[in-house]
Amino acid sequence: MRRRICALSARFGQARALRTVALLASKFRQQTGSVTVMVKATIYRSALIAMALAAQASVAMGDGSAEYSHAPSYTSDGRLNPPADYREWVFLSSGLDMSYNEKAMASSQPVFDNVFVNPEAYRAFLKTGTWPDKTQFVLEVRSSSAKGSINHRGHFQSGAITGMEVHVKDTSRFQGGWAFFGIDGQSPAKQIPLTQACYSCHSAHGAVDTTFVQFYPTLLPIAQQHVTLSTAYMKDEAQAANTVH
Repeated sequence: MRRRICALSARFGQARALRTVALLASKFRQQTGSVTVMVKATIYRSALIAMALAAQASVAMGDGSAEYSHAPSYTSDGRLNPPADYREWVFLSSGLDMSYNEKAMASSQPVFDNVFVNPEAYRAFLKTGTWPDKTQFVLEVRSSSAKGSINHRGHFQSGAITGMEVHVKDTSRFQGGWAFFGIDGQSPAKQIPLTQACYSCHSAHGAVDTTFVQFYPTLLPIAQQHVTLSTAYMKDEAQAANTVH
């Protein structure tokens, strides 16, 4: 019976599956005519509804969409509402004073950047090696300190957030499928213009779907396994291997 309900939900959608559940429960009551069994049928019906809802969620998750509680939301004029609970999302990696400019000098005050992704997108990536629609990345920048407490070497994160960006995949809304937003507090954010370098840089060097999976050590092997690494990234890796530092 459970397989039947799950199959109905997957094939016809939640509403139709629930109608079928109601019909089955009704027939069950008619066949018994017992008050006690009617109560049991009600409980059984509730359980079947729960299974149908779970099956519907499973089907939605497999269709390449991360359209759930952590999907991006926008104001009427197209601004992105910053995700308030992103620190409860999946942490991907942290970098210290990274720069993509080969002429950049080391900073006397290096900063950390922390990257988080919504959990629905993370789970989809583990299955497919690529990002579903409605994926959201949050890049959070924090200052670093070398002196403090018992530390005598290296840097640790300290202080408040000094910068934040959100990278959103929303193929029905954005040219190229992705967009960047500069976040300032909890105010809705405007999209960063397509002319900015972040778009061309990600397009030219992103390991998977214009994202820097090459810097996420738990996800790079997944992309390798699913053979979803971009040609651009493979070219960069080949050049890096031949470069003498």
